Amino acid sequence: MGNMVTVGIADLNVAKAPDSLVTYALGSCVGVCLYDKDKKIAGMVHVMLPLSTEATNGVDNKRRYADTGIKELVELMTRNGASKFGLTAKIAGGAQMFKVASSTFNIGERNVAAVKKVLASYNIRIIAEDTGLDYGRTQYFHADTGTMEIRAAAKGTKTF
Repeated sequence: MGNMVTVGIADLNVAKAPDSLVTYALGSCVGVCLYDKDKKIAGMVHVMLPLSTEATNGVDNKRRYADTGIKELVELMTRNGASKFGLTAKIAGGAQMFKVASSTFNIGERNVAAVKKVLASYNIRIIAEDTGLDYGRTQYFHADTGTMEIRAAAKGTKTF
């Protein structure tokens, strides 16, 4: 068993087998895991908001947004030896933590939609997801196997 690398909110990192990645407190945020199975290289970004183009005060942290965060993660993974042509994705989060009358304010749903659109633009196939509903999650991603593990206080542990 390798080291556990923590990915903070609006942050990203890469791990090689036997190490693993973890991000905590995925409510409306989306954890995006990318994987190169041949080289056993894993990457994770903790996305807070859909698109950097919607930022009204400029973009102070590119890792905060689906479009710029995923782009930076793909670049970091390729610099670490991954091939961008075989990457697959597993995603989690995007919950609606508070009841709102309009889907415009459902940031979790908007985050998931943006993540899916950005991944499609890179031709990265989503092979597993645990998104939506109304509860927070902790996401683990293991570089040796490509396994995503989701832990939620009221829901137990799921493995993808």
